[in-house]
Amino acid sequence: QLQLVEFGGGLVQPGESLTLSCEAFGFTSDYTAIGWFRQAPGKEREGVSCVNTNDGSTYYRDSVKGRFTISIDNAKNTVYLQMNSLKPEDTAVYYCAADRPRRTVENMCVMVYPQDYWGQGTQVTVSS
Repeated sequence: QLQLVEFGGGLVQPGESLTLSCEAFGFTSDYTAIGWFRQAPGKEREGVSCVNTNDGSTYYRDSVKGRFTISIDNAKNTVYLQMNSLKPEDTAVYYCAADRPRRTVENMCVMVYPQDYWGQGTQVTVSS
């Protein structure tokens, strides 16, 4: 069993930054693929960035490349998403997910489903 808890959402103005955290509780060693996903109102859930915590391989969707950075703190069982230069179109509920390493990180993000575990989500709103 694994529980994922996200922290760090909020309301920011365009151009500002936020850092999201995803902390894992439970038996984490089998679930070494961690991803950040988001879902805006009326839209499908989409992969934002995914990482393999064993080999450090990462994937970013094109719209966030150069602005978002995913990072790992294995000692804290936490994955971070640093989001810079935020835009109104980044507004969404952000979810983290954990999965067995059965796919590449790109496929984990692009396919979205299935994932073994999901967090409850945290709202990010970018508005002036």
